[in-house]
Amino acid sequence: MTIAQDDTPEAGPGQRIADAFADFQDDPLSILGTGVVQAIVIVFASFVIAKAADWLVTRILRRWTARTETLIDDQLVGYLHSPVVNSVIFLGLWTAAVRLELQPDVLKFTGAALATIATLLWAIFLVRASTLVLSAAARTPDRMRIVEDRTFPLFDNLAKVLIVVFAIYAVIQAWGWDATGWIASAGIIGIAVGFAAQDSLSNLFAGVLILLDAPYRVGDYINLESGERGMVVNIGLRSTRLRTRDDIEITIPNAVMGGARIVNETGGHTPKHRVRVKVSVAYGSDLARVEEILLSCTEDAEEICERPEPRVRFRTFGDSGLNIELLCWIPQPEARGRVLSVLNTRTHDRLLAAGIEIPFPKRDLYVKEMPGGGS
Repeated sequence: MTIAQDDTPEAGPGQRIADAFADFQDDPLSILGTGVVQAIVIVFASFVIAKAADWLVTRILRRWTARTETLIDDQLVGYLHSPVVNSVIFLGLWTAAVRLELQPDVLKFTGAALATIATLLWAIFLVRASTLVLSAAARTPDRMRIVEDRTFPLFDNLAKVLIVVFAIYAVIQAWGWDATGWIASAGIIGIAVGFAAQDSLSNLFAGVLILLDAPYRVGDYINLESGERGMVVNIGLRSTRLRTRDDIEITIPNAVMGGARIVNETGGHTPKHRVRVKVSVAYGSDLARVEEILLSCTEDAEEICERPEPRVRFRTFGDSGLNIELLCWIPQPEARGRVLSVLNTRTHDRLLAAGIEIPFPKRDLYVKEMPGGGS
């Protein structure tokens, strides 16, 4: 009986060190020994790194945010604490699970569970951050006109819905489920809801476009094609409300407002509004004297602007007289009725006092023959 002998020489200490160094280069954690020890070290290191990340977020970032006047960034940094720390810990737990060489099904379940919890934490952070930013924008409508107190719930809920949808999609991908059926079902439901609420959705989208384009704002005086004139008192998501000078409130769907021709009397670079007083004087009148009298009617009038200055324009030769206009400006369109009443009264009284005739149509009736043959 012959016994085979291994002629390979036993590795010396130098060779063993070289082999260990080669293994360390391929896997630095191999120096720690078994997978259980490696997993324990990884978990401990993840907590240390999470603490360092927490210090980085709470200390360094807070120093930067302290230099700004707003408190929004300070609150956002506070919101970042939980998702950042827990994400680092979850990453360490996942790495430790890989080192333990668990069964594929167990490893897949562990990774999906950790990803689900991390997605939930980040979704909560995004919801809180979006609400914080939108509420701050609603308090400063001068910087962001589309987000105001009345539109804040719409954009807040829309942001939350989008965040939840993306979070659900991320969880589905983490568990390896097929999202095709979910997306198809959501599309069918969306189409059904769109057909059922077509008018409401058209008003909703028109309201959003009105807020974005801002053809008018609350407090503006507008004229509609149908003849209504009033001040905008509310721009809602479904309708716009006007208050006329008769204190009658008119509610108009936003879909109608979005397609209508609107004259904004308060729009432009200034809310000043020009009023016109049209008057006719008899042929042969002294036009220089007429202009002087008309300009005097605007003196001491409280609601007439000094700049631009009032002016008089000779427009046309009329059938019965010379047509002249007195032009002046008022601070707001709502004062037009009162100012016109004052100016018309003064114009009438002062022209008559100056002996200037205000012509009116006259008809001469000639009777050719009286009924019954009388003269």
